[in-house]
Amino acid sequence: MSDNRVRKIVIAGGGTAGWMTAAALSHTLARQQCSIELVESDDIGTIGVGEATIPTIHWFNQLLGLDEKEFMRATQATFKLGIEFQHWTKPNHSYFHPFGRYCFGNDGMAVHHWIRARQEGLKDRFEDYSLTTATAKAGRLALPAADPRSLLSTLGYAYHLDASLYARYLRQRSESKGVSRYEGTIVEVDQSPDTGFITAMHTNRGDILTGDLFIDCTGMRARLIEGVLKVGFEDWSRWLPCDSAVAVPCERSGPVAPYTRSTAREAGWQWRIPLQHRTGNGYVFSSQYVSDDQAAAVLLANLDGKPMADPRIIRFKAGRRRAGWHKNVIAIGLSSGFLEPLESTSIHFIQSGIAKLLSLFPNRDCDEYLVEQYNRIFADDMHAVRDFLLLHYHATKDKPGALWEYCRHMDLPDGLKYKEEHFKRSGRIVLASDELFREASWFSVLMGQGICPTGFHPIIASLSSSENVANLLAFKEAVRAACRTFPAHDDFLRQYGATAQAAA
Repeated sequence: MSDNRVRKIVIAGGGTAGWMTAAALSHTLARQQCSIELVESDDIGTIGVGEATIPTIHWFNQLLGLDEKEFMRATQATFKLGIEFQHWTKPNHSYFHPFGRYCFGNDGMAVHHWIRARQEGLKDRFEDYSLTTATAKAGRLALPAADPRSLLSTLGYAYHLDASLYARYLRQRSESKGVSRYEGTIVEVDQSPDTGFITAMHTNRGDILTGDLFIDCTGMRARLIEGVLKVGFEDWSRWLPCDSAVAVPCERSGPVAPYTRSTAREAGWQWRIPLQHRTGNGYVFSSQYVSDDQAAAVLLANLDGKPMADPRIIRFKAGRRRAGWHKNVIAIGLSSGFLEPLESTSIHFIQSGIAKLLSLFPNRDCDEYLVEQYNRIFADDMHAVRDFLLLHYHATKDKPGALWEYCRHMDLPDGLKYKEEHFKRSGRIVLASDELFREASWFSVLMGQGICPTGFHPIIASLSSSENVANLLAFKEAVRAACRTFPAHDDFLRQYGATAQAAA
């Protein structure tokens, strides 16, 4: 029987996507006698705004066996407990999307106890029943506990990191495991006349990279999956009309907050991502409603510190490739599609593509059933996150501006309509088993955006109203008491040994 295994993988493009892919493949395939080459050009810039992550990054770091403290020092990372949304629902209103659970216990009924109490007159905000939210707002930090009986088990976290430093860190690890890097741009691509599979890439420096499997990490240029294979693009700009961003770093100012801040503006929204050495800032906007110069002026007028560079404009279009895998090319990262960084999913989609590739890793013939399954779950993931982002945009009240008026009256995808109606009727959140954002995330944004339920799960009706409220108030007091014992975020970073200075 002939050996049909993949023996050589070529990655087109570096940056975060390319080096995450190289690091994962070189680690996983270390014993498979499979060589990995990567070609990138220092002359081609990267988007570089994916500096906020979500908790799924723990899977990727664990896959590589990364030491958390070393990783944080190398990337100037800080902890991220969630996202604060300012002025999204309506002017002068804010809410918090935490990365932990609400209330206590894993019976699936936790938030229904609060929903019931609220309908019976409780005035507390739902955020009072999240240890993660209370910790973030206090500027403090504690790590989750593994013991489900501990209050700290309700905590969750991710990171803010410098994406360019992350790519450099992963490049060093990848090259130490045998990945070969070529400097240059792709000028020509060879295909098999029989199958249409890509067989080689030629660079402007004369290198010819042959391979069995090609990974397209060329960003929005999508040099292979679109430029050569022309799989097509599904445009979602009618739902996500923002098509531009202006970004600028600024100096740190005061203590580092352990959360991302998203502030709604007239024609989009502004992010603030605090790192150890600087703060990342940007304004995602629709060019239909504001000019580049106006957007830059708004951003510069709303920084927490002195700008460290000139603002730069980034163009994009929301949507996805109609196929993330076609023939022997898999698109990872922005080459597979783009959803704005409102919920910090850019790095997640890179690692999600990598996870799918590892799960469905092919032989050289790239069996069509593997390809079909990859594309099916890739599309499902993108659709689910798209709908979660849409929830933020359309569910608003009294917000001035033509963009928000358009979003309030847009026709929503059926899946989002169904989720909203279920929640309004019964407090239940209907999710597929493998959706990225789970019940706590949907609950926080649905409630935060002003979509409130009229019912709750009837199983908890057997508990008396007074007992239900007493349990809730006891939990709230436990949250307050625990939070007071946690160190400030900056102090925790130093004590934990996660600061860049700790490596000196």
